[in-house]
Amino acid sequence: MTMPVLAMCLLIGSFAFSQTSWQQVPIPPLPQFNPQRPTRVQLANGMVVYLQEDHELPLIGATALIRGGSSSEPAAKVGLVSIYAASWRTGGTEQKTGDQLDDELEAIAAHVETGGGVDTTSVSLNCLKENFDQVFADFLDVLEHPAFREDKIELAKRRLHTGISRRNDEIESIASREVAILGYGANSPYGREMQYWTVDAVTRQDLVEWHKKHFAPNNIIFGIVGDFDSKQMEARLREAFGKLPRGTEYDPPKIPVSGPKPGIYLAEKDDVNQSDISMIGLGIRRDNPDYFAVRVMNEIFGGGFSSRLFKHLRSEKALAYEVGGGVGAGYNHPALIDISMGTKSASTAKAIDALYQEVDDLLTKPPTDQELKQAKDSILNGFVFAYDSPEKILNEQLTYELYGYPADFLERFRSAVEKVSTADVSRVAHKYIEKRKLAVLVVGNPKEFDKPLSSFGAVTKLDISIPTAPGAKTAVAAAGKD
Repeated sequence: MTMPVLAMCLLIGSFAFSQTSWQQVPIPPLPQFNPQRPTRVQLANGMVVYLQEDHELPLIGATALIRGGSSSEPAAKVGLVSIYAASWRTGGTEQKTGDQLDDELEAIAAHVETGGGVDTTSVSLNCLKENFDQVFADFLDVLEHPAFREDKIELAKRRLHTGISRRNDEIESIASREVAILGYGANSPYGREMQYWTVDAVTRQDLVEWHKKHFAPNNIIFGIVGDFDSKQMEARLREAFGKLPRGTEYDPPKIPVSGPKPGIYLAEKDDVNQSDISMIGLGIRRDNPDYFAVRVMNEIFGGGFSSRLFKHLRSEKALAYEVGGGVGAGYNHPALIDISMGTKSASTAKAIDALYQEVDDLLTKPPTDQELKQAKDSILNGFVFAYDSPEKILNEQLTYELYGYPADFLERFRSAVEKVSTADVSRVAHKYIEKRKLAVLVVGNPKEFDKPLSSFGAVTKLDISIPTAPGAKTAVAAAGKD
């Protein structure tokens, strides 16, 4: 018996020693953030070019951002930018079909892709350095001479139709859609949804006119990163883009943002046994001086595994299979406050009560020094890895250029976060989160709720049916009791 007991003692002692040793290992300080900022060049025709050398691999990637996206679509043709972005590349050019481009690019493991978003459309390329001349020629051809072939337009429309028909399949997609509608309004470019008839209303001529209106060098921000010499590449780009004539300056739409109407909202989905709960309000822009304090507050409140929401509602109370959120921050308009959680149907009311309590506690219980330190460490550690490559830094710089942010916004981030105090966190919590102004959205099956939602106040039932023609539905049906 002596040997087994001795072995056990040695094992326990070794384990205790290893725990103590692990706890005593010093944590190295974060490395200094000194990003290699890309070189900015502005051509005579107004086009802005960013060049970022990266010689680690023999690769080159580039993106052209063109100002103007879905926020500029006509209300009767929502979906235009999605169709434009899809058929821009697949529709090929005046000289080559999209299928021919596919074959050529696949043979050399290269890509030329197009995309569309709220504020921009884009063309991008990725290729080996040795194939850049060929791929860049195709890139320019797509950028300047799109054909928008009818068969590819119809294919894009069919795919959008499929997406519309399935948009109520998943509870999360319903919640995401209805949060935007409640937060911005069903008629706002930030909240409106494409419908079958708005997709069908888009014609090839609409795409041609969109391209003609928005494609101009003074509306383009071009970024390139990879294995090249900047001076030689700049000369190449000046030759390629310098001859383009200046066009009409893009005038972004003025979109009013007012936030949601407070209340309780239900989107009924009777084939699920879970609920998605969201508390919605109006957030801020990133150029708000409070942005960095809000970022730290979000991390403390609902930003990760060590956040209050996660610890209290998931780990301790086992009410949530997912939970998080905070005050959103957009670049050119306020994002939304979105505090959300997923729970089983039978604990829906209990979860709402618990979420309300966490909001109250955020306002009445200031963060501890330990919470503040953990939040800052989490943000700054994540920040280092979020921008650990020249490509990531370039993409961020393109975003700042697009929205008119200072070129050194990225470098300011770390010092600004480090300066945030517990008092700052409490101040912004009180400033931006008002419980009485929050809208509460529940997506789920009310027949299985532990208590009716009417216990929290009058319930507005949302009609999430998918209409086939205009006027077949409104975004919010008449208020009713659940």
